[in-house]
Amino acid sequence: MTVTHPGSAPFEPSAIELERRAYRRARRQRSILVSIASTLVFAAVIAVVLVNSPGWSRVSDTFFDLEVAVASFPRVIEGLWLNIQVLFVAAVGVAVLGTLLAIARTLKGPVFTPIRLIAAGYTDIFRGIPVLLVLYLVGFGIPGLELTGRMPAQFWGTIALILSYSAYVAEVLRAGIDAVHPSQRLAARSLGLSHGKTLRLVVMPQAVRKVTPALMNDFVSMQKDVGLISVLGAVDAVRAAQIEVASSYNFTPYVLAGVLFVLLSWPFIRLTDWMTARAQKREQVGGTV
Repeated sequence: MTVTHPGSAPFEPSAIELERRAYRRARRQRSILVSIASTLVFAAVIAVVLVNSPGWSRVSDTFFDLEVAVASFPRVIEGLWLNIQVLFVAAVGVAVLGTLLAIARTLKGPVFTPIRLIAAGYTDIFRGIPVLLVLYLVGFGIPGLELTGRMPAQFWGTIALILSYSAYVAEVLRAGIDAVHPSQRLAARSLGLSHGKTLRLVVMPQAVRKVTPALMNDFVSMQKDVGLISVLGAVDAVRAAQIEVASSYNFTPYVLAGVLFVLLSWPFIRLTDWMTARAQKREQVGGTV
């Protein structure tokens, strides 16, 4: 859009500027063409190596059988729907518990020392234990106490995911809270806001914005780990693929489940990359080094 003032001639870039724009455009087009060509060459080399390998025919029949994939698709996609349900509930639980833990770790004053110690111990323990072990301990240990009635395996799997990922999210949020400049708190308190309102209206929005890419990465990781609930007996996509493999003696259902998980994660992976790039562009003002 060209802005002109009354009585003045419209702005026209100089010949040097036009030459610079043409040069940058040509360089950009050249970079795109080189990227496409290198990618195609790399993919072609990989394809030639795979197809010409001695065991390719056996591997293709065992892992890439289209008929087996079509036959197992209904059961695997039904199991994937269970994974999505568990992921949704776990994401909400992690958001709530992770936020509470992050706030607990940032409380000031000696009176809150026990709360800070408990929150720190929680994050240290559950960040140190592998998710698979947490699933075993929660899925087989807590039901053994007989405190509740019989619950489905996906229920205990969801609890285990919430316990594990809340520790990671709490540390990410705590880093975001600590990154907010103290002057923001002081300004909010000087305006008469209470500690709770300062945290809710001033600190947390800035903290979440600072660590959004890291939170998105944790969410993508949880999308993958939600398939681990199959170890508890839940018939999710992984367990459904395992059942199909046992009945067809073919590993194609595993490949199908993997492709479906990738398709489920891909939009959030691209969204994470976009948000990371936008945050870097916002913070790194200036030319490219």
